[in-house]
Amino acid sequence: MIPAGQVRAWLHDARERNIELIADLSEAQLLSHRMPYVQPPKWEAGHAAWFAENRVLERALGEPPFLPDGHLLYDSTTIPHRVRWELPLPDKAGTLAYLCDSRAHILDRIEGAATDERALYYALYALLHEDMHNEALTYGRQSYGFPAPALSTESAPEPAAATSGGPLPGDAHVPGGTFQLGATPDEPFVFDNEKWAHPVEVAPFAIARAPVTQSEYAAFVDGGGYQHAEYWSAEGRLWRDANDGAKAGGPLYWHRAGSGWERRDFDRWVPLEPHRPVLHVNWYEAQAYCAWAGRRLPTEAEWELAAAGSVDGMALSLRKRRFPWGDEPPAPERAHLDWRGMGCVDVGALPAGDSAFGCRQMIGNVWEWTSSSFLPYPGFRADEAYPEYSQPWFGTHMVLRGGSWATTSRLIRNTWRSWYPPERQNVWAGFRTCAL
Repeated sequence: MIPAGQVRAWLHDARERNIELIADLSEAQLLSHRMPYVQPPKWEAGHAAWFAENRVLERALGEPPFLPDGHLLYDSTTIPHRVRWELPLPDKAGTLAYLCDSRAHILDRIEGAATDERALYYALYALLHEDMHNEALTYGRQSYGFPAPALSTESAPEPAAATSGGPLPGDAHVPGGTFQLGATPDEPFVFDNEKWAHPVEVAPFAIARAPVTQSEYAAFVDGGGYQHAEYWSAEGRLWRDANDGAKAGGPLYWHRAGSGWERRDFDRWVPLEPHRPVLHVNWYEAQAYCAWAGRRLPTEAEWELAAAGSVDGMALSLRKRRFPWGDEPPAPERAHLDWRGMGCVDVGALPAGDSAFGCRQMIGNVWEWTSSSFLPYPGFRADEAYPEYSQPWFGTHMVLRGGSWATTSRLIRNTWRSWYPPERQNVWAGFRTCAL
């Protein structure tokens, strides 16, 4: 179990990020207009705080909540998305006070329950849940066109390995064999959908060393990729034809600028950086690009094998790596995480983070779509702390792996599974491809 002092420090840090992500927004921005797949920032921030007190105080310690009737405002399992703009939420000052005061109360109670493993488990769950919502608040600011947030975690200088990158063409060749997909019980904490490692057979394959870049994706767009129906699945064509921006060609937040492209970076338009990974493309767009390029998306088993596997002699090793580079925790020279630089780096940056097979940036920089549906592993059991975390989304969402520049380093690992519906565009998602 992770020590109580570490849990308290992380909980404080997660809440600090939550506060920073909304502190500069106006009352109008905090309750911005309805938008698919985005929450009102004021609601999202308060929901993360309510979830923490609900899990730690009420469920783990059996105490009354810090905010009476908070579930009427912030319980995502009972409050539909469409009505979250209509709730009698506190104003900005009241929201910030709630974030600060409830944190102080929870930290005090955890200090008094330092040997209570159940309370620490619930606290850890709550702070990691808050990390996820902090990433969502970040892409929410992008979706609404707000300025980039000013975060204290982003103040450290970039390592030299991150400021020079360029492209990274070519494939890594991964041998086939029996691979243990999923997490093992020796992990200090995993979510229910990672449990437990089970054998899968994987045929030999070749996977791109890096994600698809913006210049590579621009070639697809400029080559008429959005107009040629043969590149799109039946479902993808339905999405494309119902989406005016997609019919015109180009991913979310791109527009034509002379003979080239610009992308919207929060509230400003910038020239397309050719060697950065393409962002804000959905699963249908990734599939269409693959069809145009004569490639395919990796399965999630292939993705995890390329990230976590290694060879022992001529065969796959039975031992998996926790991260692509090994078992050491993420560091800035290995993985682009923790809001560093407030955006992506070139796909060729950070060679110290390469996997055993030579794949780069499989942790951090950009989430990567896989071809796999989000399904339970054999013997799945929902987590006690959050039974609704995974189960409602099985069979309707697609798996993404690896984390993004706005993912916290304490959250991510090779076995971590994210999931979104195939039409979702506004998250920090791109993809890498496999040879046919």
